[in-house]
Amino acid sequence: MADSSKKMQIVFASAECAPFVKTGGLGDVAGSLPAALVRAGAEVIVMVPKYATIKDEYKAQMEHFSDFYVSLGWRNEYCGLEKLERDGVTYMFVDNERYFARDYPYGFFDDGERFAFFSKAITESLQHLPEGFECDILHCNDWQTALAPVFLREFYQGLPLYDRVKTVFSIHNVAFQGQFSDTVMEDILGVAHIPAAATQLRCDACSINYMLGALHYADAITTVSPTYANEIQTPEFGEGLDGVLRERSYALQGILNGIDVAGFDPATDKRIAANYTVEDRSGKAVCKAKLQEELGLEVRDDRPLMVMVTRLTRQKGLDLVMYALDRILAGGVQVAVLGTGDRDYEDGLRYFQDKYPGTMAARIEFDPALSQRMYAAADMFLMPSKFEPCGLSQIIAMRYGTLPIVRETGGLKDTVIPYNEFTGEGTGFSFSNFNGDEMGDAVFRAARLFWDNREAWNQLVTQAMSQDFSWTRSADKYLDLYFFMHPEIERPAAVTEVAAVDEPAAAEEPKAEEKPAEAEPVKVDPEVKAEVVPEAKAEAKPAAKPAAKKTTTRKTTAKKATTTKAAATKTAAAKTTAAKATTTRKRTTAAAKKAAEAEAAPEVKAEAAETKPAAKAPAKTAAKKTTTTAKKATAAKKTTATKSTTTKAATTKSAAKPAAKVEETPAESKAEATVEAKPAAKTATRKRTTTAKKATAKATTPKAEIKPAATKEEPKAEVKAKPAPKAAEVKAEVKAAPKAEAKPEPAKETPVSPAAPAEKKAPTKKTSVRKATATRKRR
Repeated sequence: MADSSKKMQIVFASAECAPFVKTGGLGDVAGSLPAALVRAGAEVIVMVPKYATIKDEYKAQMEHFSDFYVSLGWRNEYCGLEKLERDGVTYMFVDNERYFARDYPYGFFDDGERFAFFSKAITESLQHLPEGFECDILHCNDWQTALAPVFLREFYQGLPLYDRVKTVFSIHNVAFQGQFSDTVMEDILGVAHIPAAATQLRCDACSINYMLGALHYADAITTVSPTYANEIQTPEFGEGLDGVLRERSYALQGILNGIDVAGFDPATDKRIAANYTVEDRSGKAVCKAKLQEELGLEVRDDRPLMVMVTRLTRQKGLDLVMYALDRILAGGVQVAVLGTGDRDYEDGLRYFQDKYPGTMAARIEFDPALSQRMYAAADMFLMPSKFEPCGLSQIIAMRYGTLPIVRETGGLKDTVIPYNEFTGEGTGFSFSNFNGDEMGDAVFRAARLFWDNREAWNQLVTQAMSQDFSWTRSADKYLDLYFFMHPEIERPAAVTEVAAVDEPAAAEEPKAEEKPAEAEPVKVDPEVKAEVVPEAKAEAKPAAKPAAKKTTTRKTTAKKATTTKAAATKTAAAKTTAAKATTTRKRTTAAAKKAAEAEAAPEVKAEAAETKPAAKAPAKTAAKKTTTTAKKATAAKKTTATKSTTTKAATTKSAAKPAAKVEETPAESKAEATVEAKPAAKTATRKRTTTAKKATAKATTPKAEIKPAATKEEPKAEVKAKPAPKAAEVKAEVKAAPKAEAKPEPAKETPVSPAAPAEKKAPTKKTSVRKATATRKRR
């Protein structure tokens, strides 16, 4: 039973955390995600090494909380915990001057020992947390904390305090794994005598891999985008760990990072030349002119300005940039690049700056303030990465109304929707392969839109700025995982509400199917109206979940059945009902379908009884004959007699379809229900075709299966009348209904259009009987 009084308590361990220490995206995540989790109702403690590089203003706010000793191989090392609270999050800084009092966080000869100590200190400190805080989730990030799940399992498992702890390991970049000589296994880690640990840490004959240990030992594995989660399971992107990631794919998922939307806000950012909003972007033009002037570019608003803020490495796609830059600059696109990295790329950018003065600017430096001005001023942001786990630059660019041009990999593919010139949707531009010509084509697709269709360009900018990349969304996904691992803890109401808002978004994904359903029935046979409406009504409650491919087939078939002489009236009510029916259909489980099928017979009986008065006087006479025939004839003849009765009201060729086929098209049927009746001559012609089709369909379909479609075909318009005497008329047909519903397989037998009658199939004994019936009917 869920505990309503207990909050989810999370220890978030990271080697860096903004604003205290940051070298890359990991610092942004550790600085923003815990605060979002706290706002969602969790309690979070963030554990970070107390580096000497942390500013004195933060050190002054720390208070000494606890100290103890940590065993590391044959050593006993001092560990202090310094506490600092900020934005509702408690930060615990792990203090050991021998390991962390250095000029920068990484890159030392003893990094293997330093971060093995940090991992052991994390697990040991779970016993020294503030009173009332019992860790439920230990969330570790990247190789620097990867040994914590290993130590917890091998040295602490079985202790009462640790039994409830579940471990989550997040991969921010699988290329950095923490590989060291296997001599550290005994000397530092102290696990050489444990066969399971020694085996699962070893990556080759003489090396161990810290990240490999976490992938084996953690209860759940996450990475920073859904596409990257799939990519790292392949040899191309897995960096040697693809095998174990495939083995543990059931525990792996990708959750997109967010950004600090308050910190990156063009409406309030004090670092840019002029503020602006999505509604009023006049300030962005001011920012562009100021930046062009600052960088020595021509101050022109009719030339697109494309920027890059990046590390100058091959991973960031600089090979493609060097290949295509001549073509881009000669084509009239201004380019500005900010960053440092490999010497070859730095020199190459300086060369192009000299070759194209006023068009190209290269700033080989690290300047956060300038980067902010470039995000705000540019028209386009280029990010052609070879691989990109998530990427924040493209998200920040969209926040500032700068359209990203990206390669479809990792988080770039998940965050940037490519522009579709036919529908106008999208938030940027993309290309697939790691190819310089493809990148150049993507740049000029963007530039041509900027030059030729400024209205479409502005709409694209509006869509990009309107995207939600806040940490609230990401935090909700992580909480889904945490509460899945601890079902005994009740989720706070505030978080449940967020989940409830997000849930319909998943259900609404197949909008591409819903829209055609509303727009398709432009011209509809009046006979369709009679049969399909009751089917749609019945389906709104317990409909089966149809496959997308089947839906398309059904819609196409129904459309072929329509003629050019009837005009449809599409009302808002019909659209709404259709959409609701579609949503209901998609959410219904197989169990619900079986339950619905069991109830189908009574509903058919009621609907048939209710709609009988709609027929004219001759129809009533025929109905009496139907009652007599039903008692004497076979199931096939019963169906033929009943269908002849309802033909005068309205009959369609789709009546011969099995019930499962008709029931799965409520979106169409609701819209079709508003159509006017056709002339009597057309009805008569249609009747003969329909009767012939019924005969053929029955040859391949069990008799009982056709009956639900036959009985449910009555028009919905007459539902209100309920004369008692007519109920008996359909009893004989209804008896077989449950059997019919139990086998929806005949849905594959799609009747052909009137232009190609089904009678051309090889005749069988049953077919001959039905042909004879059809002939008598025509006479």
